[in-house]
Amino acid sequence: MRSRATFLGHAVHPVMIVLPLGLFNTAVILDIAYLITGRAGFAAAAGYVIGTGLVSGLAAAVFGLMDWTAIPPGTPAKRVGLLHGAGNVLVLLLFTASWLLRIFHQWVPSPAALICGFAGLALAGVTGWLGGELVERLGVGINDGVASDAGWLDGRSSLLAPATVAPTVPRQSRRPRHELR
Repeated sequence: MRSRATFLGHAVHPVMIVLPLGLFNTAVILDIAYLITGRAGFAAAAGYVIGTGLVSGLAAAVFGLMDWTAIPPGTPAKRVGLLHGAGNVLVLLLFTASWLLRIFHQWVPSPAALICGFAGLALAGVTGWLGGELVERLGVGINDGVASDAGWLDGRSSLLAPATVAPTVPRQSRRPRHELR
């Protein structure tokens, strides 16, 4: 299933999630540094990083919702996508709670703020795995229209002009990636 939102032939949502996921990871690392050192700068930095992660996470969610609405109803991908999306809404809510608990205390995280952040990151690991399941196993976001070789190790790359890339193996002898393991 091709993604509804693409840029230069690639799905936008998987590109967008990298920023909030990285920022939430960074915030937890900064919180751990704060707990170890007691330096308020780490706590303040974590607060700002969480705020940026929330904004970028909302932007990523828009593109994820666009893709989810294109998945046919009643399919396993639709159900996994629902779990993935709902879990990520909860991730954003947990980090929002963590952020709100910080702003009223000069960015110093309370135990509740830390728990929300750590739980949010743990849940993001689960929802990230579900996102991988959608792409790797269920084919969501695979661009069948650009290359009939999608999923093949020797398929056409979007970095090369299609006319300059010739398949190295006859089509009938190619095997999907999962059969090469």
